[in-house]
Amino acid sequence: MGITQLLFWLLTVMTLGSALMVIFSKNPVHSILWLIVTFFSISGHYILLNAQFLAIVNIIVYAGAIMVLFLFVVMLMNLNESSSPVKNKWLRFAGVISGGSLLLVMVGALKDTESMQKEILMNTGNIGLINNLGTVLFKDYVLPFEISSVLFLSAMVGAVVIGKK
Repeated sequence: MGITQLLFWLLTVMTLGSALMVIFSKNPVHSILWLIVTFFSISGHYILLNAQFLAIVNIIVYAGAIMVLFLFVVMLMNLNESSSPVKNKWLRFAGVISGGSLLLVMVGALKDTESMQKEILMNTGNIGLINNLGTVLFKDYVLPFEISSVLFLSAMVGAVVIGKK
């Protein structure tokens, strides 16, 4: 077993373990800290896939900015037993539908990985480089990119509106 394969399995176990701890932690602050560990281990996977740009962006955006935002929101919410969410069958159904939709998206994204996997294993090609990422992002995926930018803008406006109260 090579060092790359050993590192892959170590990062995989760390990712899955910390993701499970996010779900099973009773304290919301501990869940957020485990989520930060999950993001760092996913960034390690990006580095193994020669996608250094995605690794750095994942650390800066998710492990940095968004986790600090989550932490502040949880600390300002004053969580106690009276504010615990009400269990609802419809919410569980919506969760199952959302999880199934995510599964379909993942299957659709993984159907074309055969050719990319051969290029990665042979250490040829330009997969993961910033130039190719920008070309694909602004050529093939320009509509989802613009939709996500509108989503982020509306989230920022919503945060300002909630913060003003």
